[in-house]
Amino acid sequence: MNASASVSNAGSHAPVGIFDSGLGGLSVLRAVRAQLPGEAILYAADSLYAPYGERDEDFIADRTLAIGEWLVKQGAKALVVACNTATAQSIALVREKLPIPLVGVEPGVKPAALQSKTRVAGVLATQVTLRSARFQALLERYASDCRFLCQPGHGLVQAVERCDVGSDELRALLRGYLQPMLDAGADTLVLGCTHYPFLDAAIRDIVGDRLMLIDTSVAIARQLERVLEQHGLRAPPQGAGSVPPRFYSTGDGTHQQQLAATLLHIDTTVEQVSIPSPRTAAPDSQAA
Repeated sequence: MNASASVSNAGSHAPVGIFDSGLGGLSVLRAVRAQLPGEAILYAADSLYAPYGERDEDFIADRTLAIGEWLVKQGAKALVVACNTATAQSIALVREKLPIPLVGVEPGVKPAALQSKTRVAGVLATQVTLRSARFQALLERYASDCRFLCQPGHGLVQAVERCDVGSDELRALLRGYLQPMLDAGADTLVLGCTHYPFLDAAIRDIVGDRLMLIDTSVAIARQLERVLEQHGLRAPPQGAGSVPPRFYSTGDGTHQQQLAATLLHIDTTVEQVSIPSPRTAAPDSQAA
């Protein structure tokens, strides 16, 4: 379905939908609110099935499409897939199926290659993102003269999901991932998952100024701005600026509410919703 032909009915006052497997997309929401203060926002977290990082490709595509369709039903005029794993596995399929424009995310390999002085850069991302064809194509395009050290961030998404952004255990886990990058001469670190910007302070405590952190959330917000302008969907600046984001979760939403309050200073309630999909209709579908 052609997005530009279909979104005209939505109107510029309709909300933007932001979707993540869990809470990481809140870092993107923070950037979107700063860049586009006039936009109303619906944020949906698939926390019941998070994390996506170790799930199979069909499951990720199944959930991404189901939540995208659900947000369209809620009136979303555009969708930000604020999850590197979901973008890497599903963005092409979901873009074909949904009648609204989509913005995906991808690890900041290009800016890292442009900015690294030592020509060695670390990439911290989920295992699914790192092995995806989309990510491998990024590496091939930009890694000709820059060495990328790719590290799966096992356990990091789970830590953020339970609002752990600074425990001793988390710091030990991060140190194990980051020290080999420092030892290899890396001067740049790509935060290849939207959860990871919430670990910024813990990472800084370990690496100091030795690694420049690449967080693509601001670039995503700017791309959303371009897409809304292109489709005539940008809200007027004085439009919905005072409207707080609406939060939904397929889990109980407790940690989402806590993280929004602690890191985004948004005091809100989170509505628990059921969003069925073909793969989660099976009796054992909630097994991790």
